[in-house]
Amino acid sequence: MKAADIFLSQINNLSGSFVPANTERFGRVTRVVGMTIEASGISAEIGSQCVIEIEGKTREIEAEVIGFDEQKIVLMPIHFLDGIKAGSVVRLEQSESTCSVGDAILGRVVDGSGEPIDGKGAINYELQMPLESHTVNPMARGAITDVLDTGVKSINACLTFGKGQRMGLIAGSGVGKSVLLGMLTRNTDADVVVIGLIGERGREVQEFVKKTLGDEGLKKAVVIAAPVDVSPVMRIKAAKLTHSVAEYFCGKGKNVLLLFDSLTRVAHAQREIGLAVGEPPTTKGYTPSVFSLLPKLIERAGVGLGGVGSISAFYTVLAEGDDRSDPIVDLSRATLDGQIMLSRSLADAAHYPAIDLEGSISRVASSLVAADHFRSAQKLRKYWSLYLQKQDLIQVGAYTPNTDPELDEAIRLKPAIDEFLRQESSDVITMSESIDELYKVIAG
Repeated sequence: MKAADIFLSQINNLSGSFVPANTERFGRVTRVVGMTIEASGISAEIGSQCVIEIEGKTREIEAEVIGFDEQKIVLMPIHFLDGIKAGSVVRLEQSESTCSVGDAILGRVVDGSGEPIDGKGAINYELQMPLESHTVNPMARGAITDVLDTGVKSINACLTFGKGQRMGLIAGSGVGKSVLLGMLTRNTDADVVVIGLIGERGREVQEFVKKTLGDEGLKKAVVIAAPVDVSPVMRIKAAKLTHSVAEYFCGKGKNVLLLFDSLTRVAHAQREIGLAVGEPPTTKGYTPSVFSLLPKLIERAGVGLGGVGSISAFYTVLAEGDDRSDPIVDLSRATLDGQIMLSRSLADAAHYPAIDLEGSISRVASSLVAADHFRSAQKLRKYWSLYLQKQDLIQVGAYTPNTDPELDEAIRLKPAIDEFLRQESSDVITMSESIDELYKVIAG
């Protein structure tokens, strides 16, 4: 049996993890503190799904169990707290978070619960699968052996990306992360594109769908959106749903491109939840659960079981205050298969995409490309870095030509390297074209 068939059979056999009959299913609200709700008389695991009945109203409030204290459970609403009061009935629905998936989600825009928000009507889902991924045996995954053409020449040539690789786009605010993400969306060759817009401005969701993707791009894409104004529980659910949808299509043998914007906003959401249940703040106020959640999300991407299907992922990471030692930036660098650093100084000089080769790396490039290609890319990176290290001396005229042959070569090639690394957002440069241009630059 193929790995994809095994994956789908596991989903089909999923029971939904509904609550056993002997579980204490009902309780009452005893206290509300901030965004957290305490309830007694009910027994539930962390991650269980509950509803709070609003007396005299026809609606119910969905909530998730995020902790417990002796005989009380702590919940956080998926939406809002309006209408909850002391004594409101709490009912346990499911002991595990699940999501609905299916081919019908292609071309749609949904929220963190999988509900459509694009005004195109209901979605006829086919299957239920858990939001939480089971740990995958690393020896069961396939290896990264194939190059994925991104259509961006600086990435193709110098930071070559492979099918199943996980890459970070790391930068401060306003230096072109979203534009580069849009280029990757349009240019990268993939069967399915899954896009998670987590914790970003609501305006950006519509702009991304209508301007960046367009009607043609949306046909093979799924957009999961949880803007900054939704609850932290909904943002975490949206992050997990994004990966579950990607896993569903990967399990069917598809090559999936996962674009996730952003890991930092997910960390903020988990920090809110952790602080609400009493976790101790650590570095920059982030709680220990943040440093547990992010690697679990990232490890869900990669080559599929037995080499069938793949999830190739780009994760944006916000370097707050342009601090490249930020704890989330540092965690991302340690967990991902490489990173693309974007520079504010390059963006200020209208150099787009503002990719800074110093600090940028693809950890699988050496095993994907030919030896000549890799050597040429290393030379270009060396000249780029050498020029930046001596830039102040060169600009004030303190460097004497012919003193350092390598620096002389870096100065001579700098205009050609700058031109090579620039690209209009509407341009598509194939892998072969990128390599040819790289050889021309190095040859002078």
